[in-house]
Formats: sequence, C-alpha cells, structure tokens
Amino acid sequence: MQFLPQILFVAVFAFAVYFFVRNVKRLKRNVNLGKDVNRSDQKKKRLNKMLRVALGQSKMVTKPIAGALHVIVYVGFVIINIEVLEIILDGILGTHRLFSFLGPVYDFLIGSFEVLALLVLLSVIIFWIRRNLMNIKRFLSKELKGWPKNDANYILYFEVVLMLLFLTMNAADYQLQLSGAKHYASEAGIMGAFPISQYLLPVLDGLSTSTLIVVERAAWWLHIIGILFFLNYLYYSKHLHILLAFPNVYFSNLNPKGEFRNLESVTSEVKMMMDPNADPFAEPAEGEDEIPEKFGASDVTDLSWFQLLSSYTCTECGRCTAECPANQTGKKLSPRKIMMDTRDRLESIGESLNKNSDHQPENDDKKLLDGYISREELWACTTCNACVEACPVGIDPLSIIMDMRQYLVMEESAAPAELNNAMTNIENNAAPWPYNQQDRLNWVNES
Repeated sequence: MQFLPQILFVAVFAFAVYFFVRNVKRLKRNVNLGKDVNRSDQKKKRLNKMLRVALGQSKMVTKPIAGALHVIVYVGFVIINIEVLEIILDGILGTHRLFSFLGPVYDFLIGSFEVLALLVLLSVIIFWIRRNLMNIKRFLSKELKGWPKNDANYILYFEVVLMLLFLTMNAADYQLQLSGAKHYASEAGIMGAFPISQYLLPVLDGLSTSTLIVVERAAWWLHIIGILFFLNYLYYSKHLHILLAFPNVYFSNLNPKGEFRNLESVTSEVKMMMDPNADPFAEPAEGEDEIPEKFGASDVTDLSWFQLLSSYTCTECGRCTAECPANQTGKKLSPRKIMMDTRDRLESIGESLNKNSDHQPENDDKKLLDGYISREELWACTTCNACVEACPVGIDPLSIIMDMRQYLVMEESAAPAELNNAMTNIENNAAPWPYNQQDRLNWVNES
C-alpha cells in the first residue's frame, strides 16, 4: 500500500503521455498531407526570427494592453512549469518538494511562482472581461460563434482553476510545515517561500492535520491531472499555438511580403517563348520541371505542409481580420476565417483517416473551395499583406488565398469578368486597357 500513490501517479502520467503522443502523430500525419516546400535555408536568420518573435513576443506587444497581459500569461506558463517538473518527480519517486535542497534558490523560485500565479490569475480575468463584456470588434465576428468562443473561455476558466489549485496546495503545505506534520516539515526549516498563499492561511485555520493533508493532496492531484488534461486538450483547441508557434515562426516565409511565387512550369515556357534561338519543337531537357498535374489549390491537400501547419498554429486572435481593408469595408473576407476553415477541413480529412483501417480518406464530395471558403471571399482580397504583417506568429493567410485564386483562374477559368477583360487586354494590347498600342497617345491630341 505504501507505493500505491506512486503506482497510481505513474499510470495516470503514462496514460496522458500516450494520448499526447498519439495526438502529435495525428497532427504530424495531417500536416504531411500538404505539398512539400523547402524551408531549410537561412538557418541563422530563421533562428533569430524565432527567438525574437516566438520567444521574445516582439509582435504581441504592438497592441500594448493585450500584449502585456499575454506576456504575463506566457512567462507564467513557462516558469511555473519548473514547479510541474518537481511535482512529476515527487509523484514518481514518492518524495516531497524534491528541489528544496536548493535552499534560498528554491525559496526564490517558489515565491516567484506564486507571484506569477497571481499575475496570471488577474490577467486571465481581464482577458475574460475583454472577450465577453467589452464590445471589441475582432471578438464579435461570425466565425467566433459557438465552439471557437467557448473554447477560448474554457481555457480561461481552466487557467483560473489551475492557479487557484496551485495556491491552495501551497497554502495547505505551508500550514502543514508550520505545524510540524510528518513528511511535510523539515529540520532545515520552511521549504519554499509563500508570499501569496500565506494570505490563505486564515481560510484553513482550525482544520486538523489530517484534513489539511487531504486538502493539500487533493489540490496536488487535481493540479497535476488538470495540467495533463490541458496538455491533451491542446490538440482540439486554438491554444495549440503554445506548442506550434516556435516551428511556425522558424519555417515562415523570409521573402519580402510583396513577392509572389512564380510557377516554374509557366516561367520556363515564357522564357522559351522569349528566346529567339529556342526550338519550339525540341524535347524538354532531362531534369526540367514537368507541368504540374494541377495548378493552384482547391483542397487542403493541394496546399503546402507549412500552410497546413499554420492552420493549426492560428491563435484566432483576429489581428489579421482587424487589419484587413476588405473586411473593414464590409466584404465577406476574414483572413482569420480562412485559417480556421483550412484547419476545419484538414481535421475533417484527419477524422476520416482515423476511422478507416486502410488509412484512406472517405470521399465526402466536399472541398475547401466552395465547401468551406467561398469564391466571394477569395476575390475580396486586395493582396495588401496587412494580415501577414499583423500575425504575431508568422501565419500567411494570403498565400492560401492566392493558391486558391490560381486554381480558379488556371483550372476553371473562373476569374471575375473584370479580371478576364484586363488579362485579355494585356494579352492583346500589352496593357490592361482596351486600346491598341498605336492609339495610346491619341488622348494628347484630344484637347
């Protein structure tokens, strides 16, 4: 019976790790459904960008209030996890406050954890007020109705509970140390500093030692189980960006934001047409890029793996949509919705793969184009890159829009009439206007 708590903890921990690994494998499988794209260049520049943007939160603080609150929650999440490491080791080894041998350093750590826990608690409450009580436009969009809004609130509630459990656990532990309880008290004195939880001692006043142990153990178990549950909940939540922001920023596009990717097959053909020495009937040289089987993207499997990774990384913060001039003028386009729709479609295919033993998706007669993202949304985009610039984790909704537009133009010839007229004029007159080249300067003589 002595080792029963350890055995139970190891079983719970192993079960949580198993499901986390399973979800990571599913996520990796889904992302790998995308086309290959090489993002292994400029490693030093990519690393510097990741440290600056993902670790340093440099783009978060462009909005001071939300940015400062997010930095507090982010720092608290990272640093308090040191305490989680101690809890896990204590659970496996059956020890209590394993790192207390660090002495004054340990006191400083526990004290800083408590201060951060209080700051996180206050920040989360402010986040909830901003999201639910204040009429902030980017939180009122149609795509945030239902699950997306509930998901954001569930996380906020969860963080409140975790911080309260952490402080309750410490308060009960501190009281047990003060009363000299076995397994809690140490000859070296009080283990840890409790600048915040000490104010909860009046709540525990009058409780017997056995009751205090029940309170401390209950808070301990609920706290660590809550963290393990949260770890596995991430896969189903927008908060997956906690894990994916770093790789997403690292692999983000380093080219200038106004630079669009040319199709190699089209570029090669144009170069051949412009070369007076080229033989139009010659066989293509070995190794030359073949004409792709499909131009652009109509479904998620036509997108690159990075675009699919970005769909999972999206925090649904709405900064992209708030900066979008098309959205501001009442158009249907919302860059945030583009990323959310991409993820929803990818998850739909992933669920189909989970159900089928042959690992082949079912044919549901649905695609990203029309099934999730309308053509009206795609053609509303002005390609200004405001959404790309605004994203705090390097997501590029514009690249998905452009790939889907490319499909519409090159595969379906379904560009709007105005665009078709302009392209026809460019082809015939070398300009978007319906005037012959010889007539362009006639306006000079009209006066």
